[in-house]
Amino acid sequence: MEWLIAPFEVSFVQRALWGGVLVSLICALAGTWVVLRGMAFLGDAMSHGMLPGVALGSLAGGNLLLGAALSAGVMALGVTALGRSRRFSQDTAIGLLFVGMLAIGVIIVSHSRSFAVDLTGFLFGDVLAVRERDLGFLAAALAVAVVVSLLGYRAFVALTFDARRAHTLGLRPRLAHAALLGLLTLAIVASFHVVGTLLVFGLLIAPPAAAMLWASRIPLIMLSAAVLGCVATGTGLLVSWYWGTAAGATIAAVAVALFFLSALAARVREHASRTTTEEGIPQSS
Repeated sequence: MEWLIAPFEVSFVQRALWGGVLVSLICALAGTWVVLRGMAFLGDAMSHGMLPGVALGSLAGGNLLLGAALSAGVMALGVTALGRSRRFSQDTAIGLLFVGMLAIGVIIVSHSRSFAVDLTGFLFGDVLAVRERDLGFLAAALAVAVVVSLLGYRAFVALTFDARRAHTLGLRPRLAHAALLGLLTLAIVASFHVVGTLLVFGLLIAPPAAAMLWASRIPLIMLSAAVLGCVATGTGLLVSWYWGTAAGATIAAVAVALFFLSALAARVREHASRTTTEEGIPQSS
């Protein structure tokens, strides 16, 4: 079992593991609502929408996380504002902002001499470069995500399954939607340094989607998604260590692979259950 433990005896791999675990917990909280509400496209667009802020922060020598947060916030506000128009659907607004923000980010980064290196880091992350202060930020982000999830749980549930009833119950669906966007923004900003703006979508969507195949209660879906995300992080780091692959991309790939394995297992379970039921039905003469 030494091969299983040896990589995690290295300090930077330990930090990568803790960073991935914290990100998995945050993404489990936010990603569950994203999957339940069918907000996957919005989540993907917002993860790409961070690029201009991150690029400006890098070129200016400022805080990348602050730049990412501001850019994602602008994306969220833009989606909210354009989504109120009756002339086109919210998907159209998201698509336009998605392409526009990504294009602006690439244009900004292209002015840097280290264009290729910078863009690769932005898009795919560098989990092995996680530092102690990054872990502190992720722990604080997780605490905020837990508080928002607990305080907004009732409103989030009502908004997810019956927005009109949420309004009737005085749960302020618009405020709940804004809080959900804030939670999503927090998860994406907290995660981009670990798996990058392109691959954060894997940890945000795959574990909750896999958990939904086996659990029906929302808290249980969140717990299962957190476990799956942590498994994907540990497994991805091991594969990356021994195969020499990109760590962030490997973690995201393992998360997606776990979803397909879960879907296959659920399909087998349904088939077995159906077969058992049919065999138990007495044949009519």
